[in-house]
Amino acid sequence: MADLMGDHVAPKSAEAGDFYDEYGDTLREECGVFGIYGHPDAAAITALGLHALQHRGQEAAGITTYDGRRFHSERRLGLVSDAFSDGEAIKRLPGHIAVGHVRYSTTGETILRNVQPLFAELDGGGFAIAHNGNLTNGLTLRRQLIRDGAICQSTSDTEVMLHLVARSKRPRFTERFIDALRSLEGAYAFVGLTNKKLVGARDPLGIRPLVLGELDGHPILTSETCALDIIGARHVRDIEPGEVIVFSSDKVETLRPFGTVAPRPCIFEYIYFARPDSVVGGHSVYQVRKTMGMQLAAEAPADADLVVPVPDSGVPAAIGYSQASGLPYELGIIRNHYVGRTFIQPTQSVRDQGVRMKHSANRAVVEGKRIVLIDDSLVRGTTSVKIVRMMREAGAREVHFRISSPPITHPDYYGIDTPDRDKLLAATHDLEGMRRYIGADSLAFLSIDGIYKSMGYEGRDPLRPQFTDHCFTGEYPTLLSDREGEVAPRQLSLLAEAS
Repeated sequence: MADLMGDHVAPKSAEAGDFYDEYGDTLREECGVFGIYGHPDAAAITALGLHALQHRGQEAAGITTYDGRRFHSERRLGLVSDAFSDGEAIKRLPGHIAVGHVRYSTTGETILRNVQPLFAELDGGGFAIAHNGNLTNGLTLRRQLIRDGAICQSTSDTEVMLHLVARSKRPRFTERFIDALRSLEGAYAFVGLTNKKLVGARDPLGIRPLVLGELDGHPILTSETCALDIIGARHVRDIEPGEVIVFSSDKVETLRPFGTVAPRPCIFEYIYFARPDSVVGGHSVYQVRKTMGMQLAAEAPADADLVVPVPDSGVPAAIGYSQASGLPYELGIIRNHYVGRTFIQPTQSVRDQGVRMKHSANRAVVEGKRIVLIDDSLVRGTTSVKIVRMMREAGAREVHFRISSPPITHPDYYGIDTPDRDKLLAATHDLEGMRRYIGADSLAFLSIDGIYKSMGYEGRDPLRPQFTDHCFTGEYPTLLSDREGEVAPRQLSLLAEAS
């Protein structure tokens, strides 16, 4: 789910535990979704599921329920624990069907009218929808709808889906929902509810994840398996690319309106976004990241004394690198889990201390040592400069930086917050230039084929790539109508809300 006000602006605030946010030097995904059908404690279970998905979005959270007579909605800015930790909030959400959403906005203000699930009253009754991903023709569709008389209340591309469903002439809701999907391009995982149904859909390439679970006989749709684990639910299967699934009181409909297309799930779910304890596409995320570290050790060995992860993103890969190289694994950087928002930043010198507030060097470990520093990605490089400097100030004799993914050379348009291309370090510098910029003694990345080998393939199939990997290759798997039509630069209207 994206705001339609221009793309790829650096985040404006730092959340607890996020290492790079102040500097816009990270990859951030937008959202996580959760839905459950037929359970008497639907809202409470959804809140727990959203808590497990908090890593996918920390700016806002929302839940919508249906109790057999009316819909109920609670949408709040902030963390899930801020919005739904007290029993009163759950009491205000009665019902046996629920959908929930955690949000990170790519650009623009995080305001209440953009917080999902979004709700609309349609011809057949109410409809609430939550979305993970980004529609690459969302702005184009929005302008067409407005020209035809639609009134938009948010700046989210998700609202387009509400209008498309409302305008479909098909007789049944499921047919109207599918009719709306046919107009979309880009990446999406939708979970929605009506007064009778819970519906889910995944884009035809399967770029964004969606899984099916079961708790006490009640179906669940969610972004990751970790949301099932927290409530003791059983993982049934992944929703297939292009699949639409509909739950009602008397049946389950599984539809595949887009035919069979070779799937291309997002490789960054494995590298960065998914929680390590999740299983995505049948692969343990933790094990994949360890394997990437092992592959990196084979491709880019270093003459060093120990391996140090950048916490927490580099930990699994660092374990794999250590095991494959035989170098000892040590915690040379200690993370402060209680720093919270860094909101007092009056001067640049104080802002520069943000890294030290969240992470500090373990001098006793790194002093006098040649270290291999492991992280999972390199975006702008500004934070890597600070990490390397921190290690040297703690007495490290040599710092060899190793990245367990290929160089990021192109921006994303499918739900990942990345800078424009001229802000990506790997797009503007060669390897030696990047090494000099961050101040490391050596720098190396995992190769493209190395990523695919870590996933169990012999390498990348250039004719039919197995994953969506455009950030490394520049090969975008779908149309980019908003970009190609040059409609993005136009600014949408803004309405300030008091909250």
